[in-house]
This record gives sequence, structure tokens and C-alpha cells, in this order.
Amino acid sequence: MDSPSHTVLVVDDDSAIRFLCRVNLELDGWTVREAATIPQAREAIDDGDVGIVLLDVHVGSANGIEFLGELRDSHPGLPVVMLTGSVGSPSLEGAIADAVISKPFTLEQLTGTVGRLVGRVSRDAG
Repeated sequence: MDSPSHTVLVVDDDSAIRFLCRVNLELDGWTVREAATIPQAREAIDDGDVGIVLLDVHVGSANGIEFLGELRDSHPGLPVVMLTGSVGSPSLEGAIADAVISKPFTLEQLTGTVGRLVGRVSRDAG
């Protein structure tokens, strides 16, 4: 099993976004887990093998920002990147994410942000 620092959890109710993230991150050498709901995300994080979380602002009817607050309380050192189609909107005010990636995003934004937050350099960058 890969170390937690090499495992990315993608939390998004949109299967196409999860697929896009998984394929591109795996090509960059990451292990990727997916969650379509907040309960699935909690379960994956509780398993203890997640090094960084990509979290959509809206996960179905759930509020990703509320879940971010929960993660900050329960896993304060876990890097969290918010995925959103509404950067600059009031919905992100006060969110304490490590980074924000707006949709649509580029491969470089995705892999570069994940790599930077866990101290890895993308294979393409070196």
C-alpha cells in the first residue's frame, strides 16, 4: 500500500470530475481514492490512508465548506483543496482551504497544486 502522503481523495458528486482527477493524478504517480458523498469521504479519511483531499464546494445536497470545517477540527494537518465553479463567490468566504481550484481546471493546476501541498514535484516539472 502507498503511504498516505501519496494518496489523494477526490470528493465530488460529479463522476466525470472524479474520473478526470483520478486519471490525471494517477498518470502523475498518485494513488487516488474517490468519494461521491460526504459519508464516503469520512469513511475514506477514517481509514487513515489519505494524504490530501480535493473537495467540491457542493457535494450533492451536502455543503463541502461545512465538511472542510469538520476536517479542520478532526484532521488539522490534512491539506484540503476546494474545487469550485464559483471562485470569488460569497460561498467561499471564510473557508480555510489550503488552495482553491476553479472548474474548469488544467492538468497543470491540478497536479501542480496537489504536488505543492504535499511537497512533491510533478514528474513533468523536473
